[in-house]
Amino acid sequence: MAAITIKSAKEIELMRESGRILALVHEELEKIIEPGISTMDIDKKGYELIKGFGCIPSFLNYNGYPASICVSINDEVVHGIPNKKHILREGDIVSLDAGVIYKGYHSDAARTHAVGTITPEAQRLIDVTRESFFEGIKFAKAGNHLHDISKAIQNHVESNGYSVVRDLVGHGVGRELHEEPQIPNFKTVGRGPKLVPGMTLAIEPMVNAGAYDVWWLEDDWTVVTQDGSLSAHYENTILITEDEPEIFTLKK
Repeated sequence: MAAITIKSAKEIELMRESGRILALVHEELEKIIEPGISTMDIDKKGYELIKGFGCIPSFLNYNGYPASICVSINDEVVHGIPNKKHILREGDIVSLDAGVIYKGYHSDAARTHAVGTITPEAQRLIDVTRESFFEGIKFAKAGNHLHDISKAIQNHVESNGYSVVRDLVGHGVGRELHEEPQIPNFKTVGRGPKLVPGMTLAIEPMVNAGAYDVWWLEDDWTVVTQDGSLSAHYENTILITEDEPEIFTLKK
C-alpha cells in the first residue's frame, strides 16, 4: 500500500490555489443550472472555465473518463457522463463533481444543486448531505483518527433517515487525484490512520434517500441507486493542520 503523503509548505500553497480556483469554477457552474440545459453544456462550460484559469481538468481522460465534469442527475450517485441528450428538467437534482490541476496539484470538490423548484424532500436530502460533511470535519484534527470523520458522517446521515453509499469512498489528494488513505463515509473496523498536519484529504459523503445499494450502468462509469431513490453528493478538499482543518475548495 502506498504511504500517506504529508505535504510541504510549498505543496500546500499550490493546493490552496488549486482549491481556490475550483471553488470559483463551482460558483460559476451553479449559475447556469436551470431547466433545459444539457449535461454536455455544463461540461463544456466547466472545461472552458478550468482552462481559462490556466489549469487542467483532473477528470478529463482519467482512466478513460471522457469529460471534465461528472454530471449526475437524480438517482445517479456519481460519475454521470455528460451527454447533449441528457436535459435537466424542473424538479431534478444534479450533482457536479470536478477537479483541477494547478501546477501539478489536484483539488477535488462536488456540489448537488436544485434544478428550478424541487420538492422539500429533495432539498432536505441535499442539505443533510452537505451537513454531514461539516459534521465529519469537526473531527478532522491532528491527533484524531480518520474513521472518527467517517463515523460522524454516517451518524448524521442515518439519524436523518438516509443511507451512506458503501461502494465508493473519499481519498487523499495531491500530486495524484487519488492518493492514500481511502476515506469511507461510514464506520469500519478499526480507527484508521492517525491524522497529522499536512495531510490533504477529499472528503465526500454520497447519500441516498433510500437504501445504500448501488450498481454501475453499462457505460462502466455511471453509478446509480439500485432502488431508484435520489442521491446527493458533497465534497471538499481539506488540509489537516495543528488546529481546525482548512477547506481549500470553499470560496473565502
